[in-house]
This record gives sequence, C-alpha cells and structure tokens, in this order.
Amino acid sequence: MKTIEYSFTLPTSDIQHDMLTTMLGELGFDSFMDDDMALKAYCTEDQRDDNAVADLLLMDAFKGIHLLGVEEMPDKDWNEVWEASYQPVIVNERCRVRAPFHEPDPSYEFDLVIEPKMSFGTANHETTAQIIQLMLETDFQGKEVLDMGSGTAVLAILAKKLGAARTVAIDNDEWAYNNAFTNVALNSIEDIEIVLGDAHAIGDALYDIILANINRNILLRDMHCYVDAMRPQARIFFSGFYEEDLESIKEEAQRLGLNYVCHLARNKWVAAEFEK
Repeated sequence: MKTIEYSFTLPTSDIQHDMLTTMLGELGFDSFMDDDMALKAYCTEDQRDDNAVADLLLMDAFKGIHLLGVEEMPDKDWNEVWEASYQPVIVNERCRVRAPFHEPDPSYEFDLVIEPKMSFGTANHETTAQIIQLMLETDFQGKEVLDMGSGTAVLAILAKKLGAARTVAIDNDEWAYNNAFTNVALNSIEDIEIVLGDAHAIGDALYDIILANINRNILLRDMHCYVDAMRPQARIFFSGFYEEDLESIKEEAQRLGLNYVCHLARNKWVAAEFEK
C-alpha cells in the first residue's frame, strides 16, 4: 500500500507542533518528520482524507499553518528519509533505543533495537521516553504485562528485558502489528504475544502492569476495559496527552477505582502512573 506524504508550513511553537501532530494522529497519520522548510506527515493510502485535513487547518489553534502539498511515495522512500534523520534516544543513562543501522553499545543496561517503519514508538517522542523512565523505576520481574496501543512494541520489549513474564502487545494498526514482529526478532525475544485489535482484544485476561501510550480520547473511552484487566494492586501507565488533560485522566481513573501514584511532564506531554 502506498504512503501519502503531506507537507505543512512549520508550526510557530512546540505546543502548536505537538497539537497538530496529535490531531493528525487521530486522523490516521502514523509518522512525522521536520525539516528546515516543512513539517511532513505520513499516512497510508486508505487513511487519506483531504477534507478532514482541510477542516483541521481551519481551527484557530492552527492559524498560520498551511498545506504545502500532498505526494504519493513508495514505502521504501519513508525508510530512507527516516534513516537519514533518526538518532538514538537515551533514557536515564540506562536505556538506549536505536535503529538497526546504529552500532550496539554494551555500556547501556538496555540497548533496544527498533525499526519503526510506519509505527509509533521510537522513544523520540516525550510520551514514549517518559513511560520508559517510569518503567525503569518499576519492578517487572515475573509480572504479566499488557502493552496497549503498542506501536513498535518498544515498551513490551523493554518489559521483557526488565524480567516480565507473559507479555502481550495489542495494536489496531496493521502496520504496527507487522512491525512488532520485526522488532521483537531484532531484540532476540521470542515470547511476546502480538495481537491485532483494539481494547476488545484484551478479553478476560488479567495483568499486573498495563502500558497505555495512546491519546486522551481513547484513554478516556477505553479506560474501563483496562481497569477490568488489572489484578488488585496492579499498576497502569498512561501517556499520550497534555498536562491540561491530566485532571480529566485522574477523574476518570478515580471513578474506576484507580489511585494516582505520580506523573512526569516534559514539553507539556505527560506520563502518569496509577494503581488499582
């Protein structure tokens, strides 16, 4: 399936940039890249909706941002662009997330290899990096883990490296689903269960830790499904939303019987931890 590249004038602030990429993500865009002249956003051909993008740019929050062009491009072109710009990400000097074309570095306790293709989750974004930071401070030994909205499966892979037992990665995007198998193999892990589906795919399984790096609207919509899948004293990590959304996340979590533990914030993005 072809990849569609949209080029936009550069946002005027980090907040406007993050708002735009988040809302484009809700329209089906999978990946983003900045260059000196434009913000580029990528979606698959079946997700293309020019009218929805035009309506989005009419919002006051995106005043001054214009669509510069739309171009069809082969999938391999995206990988070439990404390889030219991607740099390893280091979290807490313990975990390094790198691409296959970067050399291994044994000085890091966890040196994860991720080839994202069109999937979200390289740790370049604050949401992924902050959940990784919280994970590094959590005991995963022997715990059963669900990575909900798993993208590249980077969080599920780290969970296994941290000693998790049964680990399940669920994503409703076919690109992410297929990409997860690639990344699990790159990290020499064989026992992550990868599932194509949404919150309904959780079924009756119960978990000790749930990782949910998605977005505010889906978290609020599906939180009850996650809570139903948590054992007593289980922990859940939410991310993919802004600081101003934390209160609504807290309110829904409390309504469902979760207790707030802590949160991290960077560039207005939040990762929050709760306990059942």
